[in-house]
Amino acid sequence: MTTTPTAPAPTIKGTLPETARQVTGFALQGALVDLVDLSLLAKQAHWTVVGPRFRSVHLQLDEIVEAARGYADTVAERASAIGVAPDGRASTVGAKSGLPQPPNGWLADDDVVKLMVEALGGIILRMRERIEATDRPDPVTQDIFIALTAELEKHRWMFQAENH
Repeated sequence: MTTTPTAPAPTIKGTLPETARQVTGFALQGALVDLVDLSLLAKQAHWTVVGPRFRSVHLQLDEIVEAARGYADTVAERASAIGVAPDGRASTVGAKSGLPQPPNGWLADDDVVKLMVEALGGIILRMRERIEATDRPDPVTQDIFIALTAELEKHRWMFQAENH
């Protein structure tokens, strides 16, 4: 059997200098992993939450899923625009995620609230590091991270308010 040579994969070239592209690409990839996993975590909790606050927590989780998916798309498209191929594959997210994972089965509403406060807190800390890392190399990406972090902080506050 003869193999036909394949053409090299096409590449997208952005306008950032190489060092700035690498730093920014690394930050964008980390954010993408966090956001994809956050959407999965929130959807899993959405499906399995039980308890007296079921409805309010259930609906709030959908808001997190919507925000995470929207920002994941923005982050992935920004990576593409600067010439970095985003990787949101399940295997990548599973291997690189830093989010706590819920146990299998039904989750009490109080446990879901605690889980989401912890998960959002970790992402927010990493997003603040990414904001700092992209300050000089790419203020455009930094701007995306700032808006994203504000959104995540709002959701974390709302979950924290559930326990008071």
